[in-house]
Amino acid sequence: MKLVSHRRIEPMMIANRPSLRRTFRRSQVAVLLPLLLMSAVVAAVEPDHRAVEYAQVGTKSLLLDVYLPKSTRQTNSNTGDQLNRSNAAPLVIWIHGGAWRSGSRDNVPVTRWLQHGAAIASVDYRLSPEAPFPAQIHDIKAAIRFLRHHATEYGLDADQFVIAGASAGGHLAALTGVSNGVAELEGSVGQHLNTSSDVQAIVSFYGASNLQSILSQSTAHGLSVRVPALQLLLEGQPQDKPALARLASPVAHVDPKDPPLWLIHGDADPQMPFEQSRELEAVYQKVGLPVRLDIVVGGKHGGEGFFTDTQLDQLAQQVRGQLE
Repeated sequence: MKLVSHRRIEPMMIANRPSLRRTFRRSQVAVLLPLLLMSAVVAAVEPDHRAVEYAQVGTKSLLLDVYLPKSTRQTNSNTGDQLNRSNAAPLVIWIHGGAWRSGSRDNVPVTRWLQHGAAIASVDYRLSPEAPFPAQIHDIKAAIRFLRHHATEYGLDADQFVIAGASAGGHLAALTGVSNGVAELEGSVGQHLNTSSDVQAIVSFYGASNLQSILSQSTAHGLSVRVPALQLLLEGQPQDKPALARLASPVAHVDPKDPPLWLIHGDADPQMPFEQSRELEAVYQKVGLPVRLDIVVGGKHGGEGFFTDTQLDQLAQQVRGQLE
């Protein structure tokens, strides 16, 4: 299946009309209502397996939650088994955002994908105030190895793993997806080091792709967020730690063996430069890999237009089609 390279999504255009901008400023409900509704939907979905320990680092337990689609949770009337293992589900490994320094696995805005027959594993990882890069990638790869090792137990298709994330999670998802076999990033976390940490597709919502160019592309607001976040992540700034910044940049690791990639980014993002997604798209195109960039016209850093049912349905169909 050949990916269409670009698609423009225009849910934000109405907010850009001069006559309506004042209304949106005066009534925060107009902005917050879609987000509150989305949060209510997410909160209504409970994981089938909560707080599963996928690894330990020192005395710290690294945890994930597993959500199963209805097709996998059907009870086998002959065995009483709560899993329908004859219908193994593709797995979406969700990586939360939070500037690498905050956030948790409880924030899962893509539970809509359960309706498309996908399982979801939402992963906690060590945050930058606790452990600098590359601890985050080491943890995520350990989670993938754990899930693949236990795929049968959870009713998962070990050959259909998709990694996805938003903001810092989008960066970590992309970096994980393109760095299979990079020793410095594989790490030694967890008990299943001989199991592959490979994934078969990547979905990055407004994530970073090049830490060596991100500051020069940033707005003043973006710098106010990014500089302290990078200081924690890298224990310094990219210009002072170029080798580490390059290691942390997805664009530096793309090769012909990498999986298909979906990028979703607002073209008015004040926090994560839109050029970051353009850069990763260009590297993918240069190598000849399948890539698609969905541009949310007028889109900021998350919010309306990124996690609508329509958008998530289309993404699920595209990714599933690419995997089959």
